[in-house]
Amino acid sequence: MSIHPEEEREINDGHFRAKTDNVKNILQILKTMNFRDQANVVLSPSGIKVTVENAKCAQANAFIESDLFQEYEIEEEMVIFKLNLTSWIECLNIFGGGTAGAATPSLKMVYRGHGYPLVLELEEDGVVTDCEIKTEEPEDTLDFDFFSTEVMNKIIMRSECLKEVFTDLDVTSEMVEILMSPDAPYFRVSTFGNYGTSQTEISMESEMVEHFECKQTLKQRYRLSLLKPSIKPLTAALKVSVRMDARGFLCLQFMIRTESHHICFIEYFCCPEEEDSDD
Repeated sequence: MSIHPEEEREINDGHFRAKTDNVKNILQILKTMNFRDQANVVLSPSGIKVTVENAKCAQANAFIESDLFQEYEIEEEMVIFKLNLTSWIECLNIFGGGTAGAATPSLKMVYRGHGYPLVLELEEDGVVTDCEIKTEEPEDTLDFDFFSTEVMNKIIMRSECLKEVFTDLDVTSEMVEILMSPDAPYFRVSTFGNYGTSQTEISMESEMVEHFECKQTLKQRYRLSLLKPSIKPLTAALKVSVRMDARGFLCLQFMIRTESHHICFIEYFCCPEEEDSDD
């Protein structure tokens, strides 16, 4: 990494080029994904997809659409690589771009192709900082096949409602049980800790609930350690959609408004805990 207060650096050649006048928009999204160091990055004409997995049982996907950038060019239909997400965030935040009230550095990103680093150029008040982040072969990621199966239950609510539930989960409980039903109690989250069972219910008639669509009663358990990372995007979200398919797989979709008032989405998938088959 080097700092060049006067010298201009040309980073215009590459398979992928993007520029934004406000790096905070990108930082805001990436920080919600930073529960693992490594991330797969997919570049396409529609935008940037960042994927982070947890123990091959949970997966977060962030979608940064191309219209979030003032300039966005890509020569191929799809480019994919792996990088260190923590390093990416640290570089983007080198001018303090994630601090409320701070100045807003601009960002240029260039990727020249397989084997090359992702090059970042950040500029603030005439000071230019260049960073290079090593890229590697992408990891194989899970295909949750969520949307090709029948989604049985779906609830859309204001994020502060679910945030309160998730932040108060009993940390001594290994499992979190989620019930979704067309009948009362409609939506219930339970934990089973050292001091007993704790339950929180949200009625379909709650003013926090904007949409309620449940076809049948489904109840599944998920490891608390797998659900905990979803609190990061939940904290930044305006709304959250909670969906469960017939297999019991859970999908949390978070709607986030960036500082420039663009809407971005983050999806968090979680596998249910397998039930013991011992009879």
